Amino acid sequence: MNRSISEFALIARYFAPLATDRAALGLKDDACVLEEEAGRETIITADALVEGVHFLPDDPPELIAAKALRVNLSDLASKGATPRGYLMALALPRQIEENWIAAFARGLEADQTRFGISLLGGDTTATPGPLTIAITALGTAPKGVMLKRGGARPGEAVYVSGTIGDAGGGLQLLQGRIASSPGNEIASGNSFLIERYRRPTPRLALGKELRRLASAALDVSDGLIADLGHIAEVSKLSIVLEAEAIPRSPELAALWPGQDGIVRAATAGDDYEIAFTAPLSAGLPAAFSLGGVTVTKIGYTAPGDGVVLLNAAGNVVPVPRPGFVHF
Repeated sequence: MNRSISEFALIARYFAPLATDRAALGLKDDACVLEEEAGRETIITADALVEGVHFLPDDPPELIAAKALRVNLSDLASKGATPRGYLMALALPRQIEENWIAAFARGLEADQTRFGISLLGGDTTATPGPLTIAITALGTAPKGVMLKRGGARPGEAVYVSGTIGDAGGGLQLLQGRIASSPGNEIASGNSFLIERYRRPTPRLALGKELRRLASAALDVSDGLIADLGHIAEVSKLSIVLEAEAIPRSPELAALWPGQDGIVRAATAGDDYEIAFTAPLSAGLPAAFSLGGVTVTKIGYTAPGDGVVLLNAAGNVVPVPRPGFVHF
């Protein structure tokens, strides 16, 4: 980085303009001040993104910024929260260029405008290690309505929004792990998969609708099967998934065909869709549109533990690894 610019000059030039909420105090203090809203609760979540783990070194900085924000907003969406703002800690490699930071800040600004949020504070430091972006997002919801993982009961339906596995396919394309051919070259169809990897869509409108419908919910980040395992564990039950019901985009189905493709989609991660359970009394159909996205029934809850994947014949499908694991 240009050694002539100090940490505080960097903040003033690129990040202070993002602190549009008066609660941020212009990033000129050690903390922000949030006023409590009557009848509402503050919901807080945090996610860190590390170069080489959550994004590729040559990903465009604007898209890295968008992903860093959106994975946190996805957590808020799955809780039924309305985003308010975020804190950000950046660990920047010393060799990073100032124009990279400028582009990163533009990416943050674009999504702040899109989602109606503000930077509220944070920290910036240099590191000899990989670029790391840690964001803490804050949202609000009416008291007592936050969607948790532990509310599911046996005999309920299991749903997921959107399509599953697209981001995993996009990542493999970017990494060159899929041989180029007329069916899978990076063209119009596969650009969709890459976009799904680089720029997920937080289902904020859906999350608000689910406050009145869902018994438990979370966002799918490490893989559909792995993440539904958290609901199964906390709710103390089993989740049975119907493999053929798991929604996949035509682009992904062409890239990863057959039953093996379904397993890959359900374990790839980076989907940032909302998976949830709902009682049968909610009267939800097998597929419907809510909050601007298609929602699909993919299984049911039952007594027991863990997540089981069944094929059309009712046989258990082996799942070697349910999702991404860090350790």
